[in-house]
Amino acid sequence: MKTITIPTYHDIEQAHIIVQKYAHRTPVLSSSSINKIVGGNLFFKCENLQKVGAFKFRGACNAVFSLTEEEAQKGVATHSSGNHAAALALAARMRGIAAHIVMPSNSPEIKKKAVAGYGANITFCEPTLQARESTLARIVAETGATEIHPYNNFNVIAGQGTAAKELIEDFGDFDIIMAPVGGGGLLSGTALSTKYLLPDCKVIAAEPAGADDAFRSFHEKKIIPSVNPKTIADGLLTSLGERNFAIIMKNVDDIITVSEGKIVEAMRMIWERMKIIIEPSSAVPLAAILEGKLDIQNKKVGIILSGGNLDLGRLPF
Repeated sequence: MKTITIPTYHDIEQAHIIVQKYAHRTPVLSSSSINKIVGGNLFFKCENLQKVGAFKFRGACNAVFSLTEEEAQKGVATHSSGNHAAALALAARMRGIAAHIVMPSNSPEIKKKAVAGYGANITFCEPTLQARESTLARIVAETGATEIHPYNNFNVIAGQGTAAKELIEDFGDFDIIMAPVGGGGLLSGTALSTKYLLPDCKVIAAEPAGADDAFRSFHEKKIIPSVNPKTIADGLLTSLGERNFAIIMKNVDDIITVSEGKIVEAMRMIWERMKIIIEPSSAVPLAAILEGKLDIQNKKVGIILSGGNLDLGRLPF
């Protein structure tokens, strides 16, 4: 049985030394009108205002700048159709090294342009996991590049944990901290920071009911793969990583599922009342609150808004 190395809070502190040099310390916003509607005090950590428009830059940045000089010379590689691809491409450009990105041929044009704009070497493949993995394996073999997994990676998890660290440093004690969950990179990093800094604070994840593999994995205590997920929250379609799952089982208090209708309602509420753009995945924690899935009456709740990248031509409202 292979042992899985798990980051500690010390690793998140080390990651923060790197991350704060290159990433934004994103603002934390609140809305008195939303607080009135839900009956609690919500504080939104705005990773939609992060570089590349998502929290993913934190993990990619830590992973890239943690490489030795020898490793860095050969570049980095990953397969991703979204925010991780852009984040890794930008972090690599900042370090002056090559980024090899495998993208499915059906990736949104806006995301292809973003990754190309950051100077990555893009290889397109058939839109299947098998094609993505085999193409990436070939490129890693040819170039010697270091593979940086979007979430099942020690340094990526430590980097993602810096968002909750900043939230707690800037706004103190919380009763609950929430994050959306897909592959589990953001949630596992958030849980590690929160449980170290605020041991009594509950860590709650939210997930679309149409992509509920993390919810089922959490309750059945084994990884259940994501099969044919259907949700507007396209950042939450992936299965949990092994490292992420191990951290989640030890440090997360609950995972809640929410309906598509409430995700759209929550997204629209944040757009209208907070005047900021978020993607559907970011709206999932607020959707859980609007759906009455957890009691936040008179509680102080931190929410990580994971990103703001979406196709404005395909808004759900």
